[in-house]
Amino acid sequence: MGLYLVTGGAGFIGSSIARALIARGDAVRIIDNFSTGKHDNLADIIDRIELLEGDIRDDRLLAKAIGGVEVVFHEAAIASVPQSMAEPLENHSVNATGTMRVLESARRAGVRRVIYAASSAAYGDDPTLPKVETMRPAPISPYGATKLAGEVAMQVYARAFGLETVCLRYFNVFGPRQDPKSEYAAVIPKFITAVLAGKQPRIFGNGQQSRDFCHIDNVVEANFAAAVADGARVSGGVFNIGLGEPIDLNRVVALIGDIVGRKVEAIYEPARAGDIMHSHGDVSAARAALGFRAQVSFSDGLRRTIEWYKSRS
Repeated sequence: MGLYLVTGGAGFIGSSIARALIARGDAVRIIDNFSTGKHDNLADIIDRIELLEGDIRDDRLLAKAIGGVEVVFHEAAIASVPQSMAEPLENHSVNATGTMRVLESARRAGVRRVIYAASSAAYGDDPTLPKVETMRPAPISPYGATKLAGEVAMQVYARAFGLETVCLRYFNVFGPRQDPKSEYAAVIPKFITAVLAGKQPRIFGNGQQSRDFCHIDNVVEANFAAAVADGARVSGGVFNIGLGEPIDLNRVVALIGDIVGRKVEAIYEPARAGDIMHSHGDVSAARAALGFRAQVSFSDGLRRTIEWYKSRS
């Protein structure tokens, strides 16, 4: 049984990874400053983890967090395109500089591998579909730029220092515990909670924009696969993680209506700066190198997510 560190472990994705690690009997340490993470996300596992409250940019605390760790799941980030447009320097400080600090601390501590939460935002609005890892990155938001900078740092530490790193370019992750209340929240929790409250969901744009929505359970399994894959094959690599299937926002709203048993009509508002029109990924590289295969379909994941939010309302 190894010791695993999850940065941003009180967030939606980080807490899901931590919970799955605990379920299989692993030792888990979490560092989170709770700027977006929630204590509620850890309530059911708090007595089975080691929690360090603080910022990944605090070198002393980070060194304490990483000491003795075998694998780091680096999920800490300001994960919002709109927020990055409003506060680009803070976005860079957390996402890019923070990632460099994690890498340097991991190198000094002799960590075996760092798994990085990269983002499909690195592709930008290139109309070529599906997105393939060999495409030239062209982010159109500060968020995309900072996540890409983190990828480059991961690859440099693999080449220059021999630290094993794997970058997972998440597409649009959704599932239980995703915060619907933030101004910058992802669309699916916002849509679901609006519908369950008897309100109309808001769509920025015409609703024809499409995304590669991927349930959180698939993302957790991708991280676990990346942690054990042959280092000689995957270290320094970048892999798309999604379903590989696009679905537009109008269809998402319609499916939510089907699941809850009533017709749902959205409110349409002007498109937001920095938002990408279409995005879905080719996941064949992750399948070949990591053995990743998404087990939860979009419709099943959406149904599970709606049931979770119903149970909380």
